[in-house]
Amino acid sequence: QVQLVESGGGLVQAGGSLRLACAASGRTFSSYNWAWFRQAPGKEREFVAAIRWDGAFTTYADSVKGRFAIFRCNAENTGALEMSSLQPEDTAVYYCAARTRSALLHRREDEYDYWGQGTQVTVSS
Repeated sequence: QVQLVESGGGLVQAGGSLRLACAASGRTFSSYNWAWFRQAPGKEREFVAAIRWDGAFTTYADSVKGRFAIFRCNAENTGALEMSSLQPEDTAVYYCAARTRSALLHRREDEYDYWGQGTQVTVSS
């Protein structure tokens, strides 16, 4: 089992950047694929980005492609989501999630077993 804790959220102006971090504890971080999801007020949680256990492959939602980048550092049991050119529609609670490692990347939230508590990102216009 793995525990996940997000950090780095906050308030930023449109066009700005933020870097979210996810710290993992418990089992070896390299045993997991992991991802970021987000949930805006009144909306369902949606996929943002995912990275394979070895960092070799990533995938992104179309809405963030080219603006967000997902990283991981297995040696430090940490991951990050770097967000740039932020827009008000990026305002949401951002969650990191993990699932047992696999060759394929997954985008559905029911395919992830472990979740952090979330960190709020607010983008002002």
